[in-house]
Amino acid sequence: MSTHPKQQELEDTLRKMCDDLDTFLEDTYGDRYPLHPNRLARGNAASVAYDGLFSTGTQFTMGYGSKAGRGYIVDIDIATLSRVDKNDHDMIEASAVAYLESLLPVYFPNRQLQIVKDDNLYKIIGDFSLGTV
Repeated sequence: MSTHPKQQELEDTLRKMCDDLDTFLEDTYGDRYPLHPNRLARGNAASVAYDGLFSTGTQFTMGYGSKAGRGYIVDIDIATLSRVDKNDHDMIEASAVAYLESLLPVYFPNRQLQIVKDDNLYKIIGDFSLGTV
């Protein structure tokens, strides 16, 4: 099954936005915890999603059983074997969400999108229409 070019463009833009977020998190918090032994050092993989302390991305969900409905779940992983302090986790999460909120109008200037907390997840919701296909 192939993906429509406009859907692919939307998902490529989400990937670029997450790469921007990953760079921000690495610059801000990348030296806070030791890197997982199986993880490449920052700058040594083909994509920022595969190296350094952070891995960021989105995943579409139809939102069944969710109060917020369909959207893209924001995934931020910290690649360490060390226990991440709850205060650090909360600070990183808040910083990441604030940064993403600032990126939405840059990467998606003609869409009404927002980030909401849906149970224990953050989700980007709003206008993901593809226009005329």
